[in-house]
Amino acid sequence: MSQITARVPSELVEALDAAAEDLKRSRADIIRQALERYLEDYDDLEVALERLRDPADPVLDWDQVRHDLLNSD
Repeated sequence: MSQITARVPSELVEALDAAAEDLKRSRADIIRQALERYLEDYDDLEVALERLRDPADPVLDWDQVRHDLLNSD
């Protein structure tokens, strides 16, 4: 496992320490989990943006979709 160093504002460290105490976890555990979640969200955003940029992906008209869904009985 690698180790990194980062400079963060004192307020953020205080909030981190409070969360670590509340959760009975170490700073490192909380930072690791936060980074994992952030990077998962980032990956999801990248996939969504790729799909939005895909010219082969059809653009749907919301009013038509809503109409079709409401009248699909």
